[in-house]
Order: sequence, then structure tokens, then C-alpha cells
Amino acid sequence: MSLYYSLVFGVLVFEVVIFSILALPIPTRLRKPLTLVLLRPFQNDIIQITIKCVLGFILLLFLDTINKVYNIDRELQAASSANTKGGGVYSQDRIEVLSRKFFAQRNMYLTGMTLFLTFTVARTFGLVQELLQLKDKYRKESPKFDTKQDEAVNAKRKDELEQEIKEKDLEIARLKEKAEALQKEM
Repeated sequence: MSLYYSLVFGVLVFEVVIFSILALPIPTRLRKPLTLVLLRPFQNDIIQITIKCVLGFILLLFLDTINKVYNIDRELQAASSANTKGGGVYSQDRIEVLSRKFFAQRNMYLTGMTLFLTFTVARTFGLVQELLQLKDKYRKESPKFDTKQDEAVNAKRKDELEQEIKEKDLEIARLKEKAEALQKEM
């Protein structure tokens, strides 16, 4: 693998690591600082320009590999049509062409997945930021009780429930007496 495809592979591995970190179900108190640490380097203008240039070069490599795969396919079709017309194509030549096709396809998938994962990581990062903002907004708007207020509310609710239980017990006793009286009448 040439140097630039090795660098593309390094970018792909970096994106996989970043995506894995963003996709893990981490508690909010850990996710927020982690997201801010991951975001900090990408807020620099120089780094943003560098990333855009690298992605532009990866896009050019992707288009080049698509062109190479297309040309190799045409070469294979030409060779197979010449073989059927009586011309001979040595098996060694066919193996060499298939080998080039394999490497061109590998490079096409490598660059294509790198570009795809770039957009996926960017979108996932945006979703995580939106989620954190919504959680902060929800926490600010949700009512919070003092522990003393909670205890008072809980004690009041407990008294209400105990009163309801006593009323239901009295009703059950009354219905049992009524059922016994009806049973004696029969």
C-alpha cells in the first residue's frame, strides 16, 4: 500500500475511534467533558482548513480509484472478447490484471468508507451536542424540591394513603356484613 493510502487508512482508524467514543452509552456527567475535549482541537481555523484539504485529497483519490476500476474492467472485457475470437491471453497476464483490479477496488473501498465515516462522525457529533444541550435545558426547567419539602410532601401523601386504606377497609367490612345478611335470608 502506498504512503497516501496508508495515511488514508490512518484517518479511517482515527474516525472509527472517534465514532466509537461518541456512540458509547456514557453517562452525561462523563460525556459532556469528553465531548468538549474532542471538540476543542477542531475549533481551530487552521485545523479546519487542514481537515478540508485532506478530505479534498481523499475525494480525489476516491475518484481516481473509481476511474482505475472502470479502466481495469474495460481491459478485462477486451481481453475476454479477444480470447473468444481466437486471440490468446496468457494466464499470467490475466492474474496480473485481476491483481490490479483487487488493489484498485481495495483502495476505492478504503477511500469511500473514509469519506462516508467523516460525514457520519460529523453528524453524530452534532447529535451528541444537541442531546447535551437539551439535557441541560431540561434540567434547568424541571422543578427541584428541597429535601425538607420532599419529606413534607411524602409525609402528607403517606397520611392520605393511610386514610384511603382505612376507608376501603371499612367499606370491605360493610360489604361482608351485607353479603352475610343476604346469605342468611336465602
